[in-house]
Amino acid sequence: MSKVVTDKEKIRALLDRGVEEVIVREHLEQALLSGRQLRVKIGTDPTAPDLHLGHAVALRKLRQFQELGHQVVLIIGDYTTKIGDPSGRSKTRPALSDVEIAANAKTYLAQAGKVLDIKKTEVRHNSEWFADKKLDFILALESRFTAQRILERDDFSKRIKEGTEVYAHEMVYPMLQAYDSVEVKADIELGGTDQKFNMLAGRDLQRHMGLPEQDVITVPLLVGTDGVHKMSKTLGNYIGLTDEPNIMFGKIMSVPDELIDSYYALCTDAVRSSADPREAKLALGAIIVDMYHGKGEGKKARGEFVRVFSKKEKPEDRLKIKKAGNKTIVESLVIAEIATSKSDARRLVEQGGVRVNDEVIKDPKAIVPLDTTVQVGPRRFYDT
Repeated sequence: MSKVVTDKEKIRALLDRGVEEVIVREHLEQALLSGRQLRVKIGTDPTAPDLHLGHAVALRKLRQFQELGHQVVLIIGDYTTKIGDPSGRSKTRPALSDVEIAANAKTYLAQAGKVLDIKKTEVRHNSEWFADKKLDFILALESRFTAQRILERDDFSKRIKEGTEVYAHEMVYPMLQAYDSVEVKADIELGGTDQKFNMLAGRDLQRHMGLPEQDVITVPLLVGTDGVHKMSKTLGNYIGLTDEPNIMFGKIMSVPDELIDSYYALCTDAVRSSADPREAKLALGAIIVDMYHGKGEGKKARGEFVRVFSKKEKPEDRLKIKKAGNKTIVESLVIAEIATSKSDARRLVEQGGVRVNDEVIKDPKAIVPLDTTVQVGPRRFYDT
């Protein structure tokens, strides 16, 4: 067992920086000062294969708990994914197959290892305790909650007001997440602000079952590169943990200036050192790229960004995709995997975001010759 660190300044930093709310703070501070190793739980449903900086906000906080000697318990919701977490959702989540869930979970763990010390992480799957449960277990669990309480949550009440369906199986989700805390004997549960209802349900259920109530830590939801919505792959406003260094750096440079301070606070341990937005983002980009790709990669990505966008030069590492030549621009973009479909490629062209040898292409039927450079937006290039 790791030695537990009880340094007051480190505990204060743990509970202050990048934290929205602590329930109950005084109780948690005393527990952290006690020297007892605490079990810190986070649950995640593997609904998609890739993680982004928004996911990393909570993972980074968990890593800080690990560094203080506490036990992180990562619950892969392979069972609850079949229901779908309704938190923050305006409609029901689509169902995933067991094969998709398993594949996503495997990728999730590999990427979470960029932040967490996986060797020191207790990884559990909630199918371990839910897969063989009978109807009487579900009925007993449901008897601990009221329909009024479940329907109080914002996402359900909004959907009801808008005339959108709320299905019975979605109402069970917070109860199952709450039971996860009972099963792993969580002292603390950590999650985004959109998880507060579910995490408080865990406190209630632990109390009903004669267990100590977990303390709850909520972390802010990271706003995406559009400056409006929380970071989401679906919305396309995300910065992926596995994005190539130059792509990651370029996306960070596209973050609106008013979000710079929150990105420093939520995504790094660094302090902003420049009042100039561009300089602050150049430094931020280098820090984050180093974190996920290794020391020195951030400096390289910064140099490449300055060379391409300040000096208007083409990137040196652009791909050579010969089979994307002698095709229509729409076909070429799909072959190069810049666009996910022909309709997506057509949209890029019609919006004026595609250049061939520095000339804007507006005709989706235009042919891309061999030995030319295709540019899509400010950051993506390839040669045919």
